[in-house]
Amino acid sequence: MGNENGTWIMYGVDWDDPECIHTVDEAMEYIEGVGFLPLFRNEIPGFSLEERTAPEYWWSGDPNRDPWEWREIIARRGELAYGKFFEKKAGFISREWLPYFVNHRRDGYDFDALWEDGKASARQKKIMDLYADERAEQEYFSNELKKKAGFGKDREKGFDGTIAALQMQMYLCMSDFRQRINKKGEPYGWPVAVYKTPEGMWGYEHVTSAYGEDPVVSAERIAEHIRDVYPIATAEQIKKVIGKRS
Repeated sequence: MGNENGTWIMYGVDWDDPECIHTVDEAMEYIEGVGFLPLFRNEIPGFSLEERTAPEYWWSGDPNRDPWEWREIIARRGELAYGKFFEKKAGFISREWLPYFVNHRRDGYDFDALWEDGKASARQKKIMDLYADERAEQEYFSNELKKKAGFGKDREKGFDGTIAALQMQMYLCMSDFRQRINKKGEPYGWPVAVYKTPEGMWGYEHVTSAYGEDPVVSAERIAEHIRDVYPIATAEQIKKVIGKRS
């Protein structure tokens, strides 16, 4: 997605193009095949869901054809990780590749150890304290997480940036999108993101299964896979996709 002269432009393929992805199931199959994929167009040509789908159906509200709706369905199914994983922008990571991203991005640290070594911010700790047991299936609506962690008007600032950073470091992901519930127990408004820890979704053993590997080696695994799948990607482009460690 790009902005040209103040107009947002979607980059994709024709519906009849053999490379076009038409359904959420096809999207999930494709992501599983490539291992990980940004939602929107980026510096690596073709390396996004946007560029594999028909532009006219984005934001149509039709879950059968709208990739924006698919991201909610994919997050809810829990078969792929979804979050702001690529330059603080949304994307997907398969279960197979998740441990390598976790090991690389966290530099082998669980969050408590990261905090103890002075490598996490106080704002991050305010949020992660709500996930006292990273392995538990705790979940919070975005607005609920913001309030409980002490962010908001006349309180702590920078919630959006902090939550994006925690996703980049693979400590949180989006597990669903749901409507909020009012005092009468009725749903209302647009669906909002629900956040969980990866451990709470796929288990501590699986998520941290690459901890025994040097994080640099995990990063090189990811880089080599990108070179195999997208050989036109440059070293600088790959570096941006892989992202920094904690």
